[in-house]
Amino acid sequence: MRALGPQSVSSFLKVVLDVVYAVVCIGAGIVGPLGLAVLIYLPFTSSVHFQFNGRILVSPVPPLALAAVLMGAEVYIACLVIILNRLRRVMETLTLGDPFRPENVGRLRLIGGVLVALEISSYGVRTILAWTAPVRSLNRTSQEAWFNPTVWFAVLVVFVLAEVFREGARLRREAELTI
Repeated sequence: MRALGPQSVSSFLKVVLDVVYAVVCIGAGIVGPLGLAVLIYLPFTSSVHFQFNGRILVSPVPPLALAAVLMGAEVYIACLVIILNRLRRVMETLTLGDPFRPENVGRLRLIGGVLVALEISSYGVRTILAWTAPVRSLNRTSQEAWFNPTVWFAVLVVFVLAEVFREGARLRREAELTI
């Protein structure tokens, strides 16, 4: 099986990305309104109650913390939508057999920027949870493990790949000008 072009590994990965993108968009449509409902419901109660199969479940975290988690999840999902959309466009150029296009450089840089925003927003959500949620409801390891060097290394790799694609596009443009 070929790596580039129609009926290749890249076209299979493009289909997988399309399916994941659709699932993430559906998730955004569910989590966003749910977080908004908790924010609207927040001023009227000190705890959140759910009714499920005739049983009443009480949330172990205060409504403000629950709203912060849901809004953080919505930001996370929105970032995933942006990342997956740009990856789908990069995969389209791979499927066509022409990955070193100048627009892919911008797409990869945007993916890197969104990954940075995603990691910084996770720090914000953890801070809000630490302020609002009782200590007993939070996992001890989630309070201690804030910095993840693997995430920052992945961000660096994406930016390096953007520069590789920029150089590839420059070399391709020079090759096209050569007679």
